[in-house]
This record gives sequence, C-alpha cells and structure tokens, in this order.
Amino acid sequence: MNTIVLTQSGGLLGPIAKYILGPILKWIFDFLDWLPWENSANVGVAIIIFTLVVYIALLPLTIKQQKFSKLQAKMQPEIQKIQEKYKNKKDQDSQMAMNQETQEVYRKYGVSPMGSCLQLLIQMPILIALYRVIYSIPAYVPMIKNAFTGLVDSLMAKEGATEFLSNLTSGRGFAKQFSNELFLAGDPTYVQNTYIDVLNRASKADWASLSEKFPDLSSVIDSTMSTLDKYNNFLGINISYSPWEIIKPAFQNHAYLLVLGAILIPVLSAVTQWINIKLTPTPSNDKKGEQDPTAATMKSMNLFMPIFSAFMCFTLPSGMGIYWIAGAVIRSIEQVLINKHIDKMDLEAEIKKNVEKRNARLRKAGIDPEKLAQNASISTKSMAKKPTISQKAAMANGKSVNEDKIASTEYNNKNVAKPGSLAAKANMVKEYNERNNK
Repeated sequence: MNTIVLTQSGGLLGPIAKYILGPILKWIFDFLDWLPWENSANVGVAIIIFTLVVYIALLPLTIKQQKFSKLQAKMQPEIQKIQEKYKNKKDQDSQMAMNQETQEVYRKYGVSPMGSCLQLLIQMPILIALYRVIYSIPAYVPMIKNAFTGLVDSLMAKEGATEFLSNLTSGRGFAKQFSNELFLAGDPTYVQNTYIDVLNRASKADWASLSEKFPDLSSVIDSTMSTLDKYNNFLGINISYSPWEIIKPAFQNHAYLLVLGAILIPVLSAVTQWINIKLTPTPSNDKKGEQDPTAATMKSMNLFMPIFSAFMCFTLPSGMGIYWIAGAVIRSIEQVLINKHIDKMDLEAEIKKNVEKRNARLRKAGIDPEKLAQNASISTKSMAKKPTISQKAAMANGKSVNEDKIASTEYNNKNVAKPGSLAAKANMVKEYNERNNK
C-alpha cells in the first residue's frame, strides 16, 4: 500500500529531513519526555535545543567560511589592482591575462576561487530542511502525532468531515492532498495524515468551527486541544498559534502580559536578526569615491531582512518565531567567538599552510606545482606581449609596431575627428586602405 508520513519534505531535502534532522528532533523530544519534571516534553524547548545541536554540528563549516572571508579581505587589494590594470581592455587576450593573474593571486594564498561556496552548498540544504522539520513537527515526532490520532479517527468516521476540513483556512493549503488519488481511493493512512496536517496548522477559529460542526465530538476535541496545549505552551504562550491570533483575544480579555509576550516574539526576531547581521563580517570596498553595487545591495538586504522577519512572525505560528530567535542568538554567539578566534589568527601562517595543502594535493594528482606556476607566469607574459590585430596588420606590411603607432598618431592629429568617434574610426580605416594600396 502506498502511503506517506504526513508532510515530510520531499525532493533533495527529503533524505536530510527524514533520516538526519527528523530523528534528532524525535530523540530530543523523547529525552525531554523522559525527564522527571511535569510537562517537560515541550515543543518550544525542543526547538531551541534542536536548533542549537544543528548549528553546533555546522560550526566547523562556519569557521572555514569565515577564514576564507578573512583571507579574501587580505587578497582583495591585489585582485582590485589586477581589475584596474585591465579595466578598459575588453579584448579576449586581455580578459584571459586578467583571469590568469587573478588565478595566480588565489594560488599565492592557497585558496579556491569558489571560496566558501562548498560550505554554503552543504549548509543551506540542512538549514532549509531544519525549517521544514520544525514547521511539520508531527511528521517527525510520534508523540505529537499521536495526540491527533484519536480525534482524527473519529473524524474519518464522520460524514462531511473531509469537505469541512478542506474548506478550513488551514485546509486550503493541502488542496493537492485532498485531490490525490490515494485520498480519493480512501487510503486510511493517507487520509489520516492529511487530516493531521490540517489540524496541525489549524487556528483558534478553525478549532472553534470544528467544535460547532461536530458537537458530539466536543469531548475528544477538548482532550486533543488540552494535550496539544501542554506540548505547545512556552512561557505561557501557545506557540502553535501566530502572535496575531494570540494578541486579539488576549487584549479583549485584558491579559496584557500575554499581549506583551506575543508582541515580543516578532520584535525579538527582528532585533536578533539585526544584531547577527551586524556581527557578521562583510567585504569592504577599498575603491574610494566609487559606489560598490554589491555592497549597496547587501546593505539594503541587511535592513530589509529583520523587518521582513518581524512581519512574517506576526502571521506564522509562534514556534517559527522561536526558531528564528534561537537561530539568530546562537549564530551571534558563534560569530563573537569566531571573530575573536579569527582576529588572533596568524594570516601569514594560515596562507603558508593553505599553499602547502594545495601543493600536496597537486603532487598527489601527479602535477608539479612549481612547473604549473612557471607555465602560468609564462602564459601571462606571452599574452601581455601578444600584438593586437592592428599591430599584426602593421607588421604584415613590413612596418614595426612603433612605426605604425607613429603614423597613426600623425594621421589622427591632422584630422579634426574626435578620438573614438565613428569619424575617427572611418579615417583609420581609410588610412589603412591607402597604405595597402600603395
């Protein structure tokens, strides 16, 4: 029988979520439930621990990425000098020479032009999968899934339950599951998982509508909500609801501390994101008087992201806000420690070590690094000395390059055409033709 396990991530992220992150979250929640304290199995606490464990596991990659950023900042003046050298040279030979010289700088520092891309390629899928696991906790934590099963089994026996759930605000996001052939065929596991998906995202209004629609299930509904409230209660806030859902009824009931707690989630999310961005080193622009488009874009993004984070936190379940806050705080602490470590690092020794590692890899592959450097240097010099097309034409007519330049200059000086204009270029063509026809 073909079945699915709730909304576990599919595609490339599926194995990461199912076989790595999902089991970690399950073990954390089981550990919290094992503790002797009352209501120790808490989703908010599990999210914080889960986020901490994942970020600590990714710490070596983060350190490598920061080391590369430091080395990149040191080599940037040399890279910019090369770019300035070939600034107005757009021909293929010049571009090849520029690329070759740039490669030489990277070889000198013993790093790859791809830099921290590998670290990011490893980190990003894990962090995205982390987000998805937290957003669909019942899919990975059996204890939370079991809290829904009694109610779901009762709903599956009710006529009109499918139509009702599919029309809920939370149900509209699962239209594909409701129209899936397994659901239409009545696959019990698929139907049960779809119902749990909908109820896991249900708002307070959705739960109230469910009680009105099926009054005979009110005791099962109340029992389910009570169990979920126990799991989701974090510092007095039910993190399965969005801050906006919490603020409105809390304000009407004069529960101002609850209002303050709900408001603090998006505010803290924005503040911690902003602090984290400020602590993260960014490439500096050494070109005085010039506006770096990349730096300007990054500055705008750094301002936009915390604001966007606060806005999203108002509408998403508060648990996602807890995750963003925890992640930003953990990254900030890591960044402070990494910055201290990087600042004490001997860059010259690090460069030497990187070069030795690179040379060892080349030798292992049967390549002599010294000969490679010599060939690259010879190639760069030969490209720099290589005559241009006009110079080749002059030499073909028995003139030296310097003679051709003098003749061209004298000719251009006799003409009133502005250098670089179409008229000037036409005069140059005319001069060339006249010389060849003599």
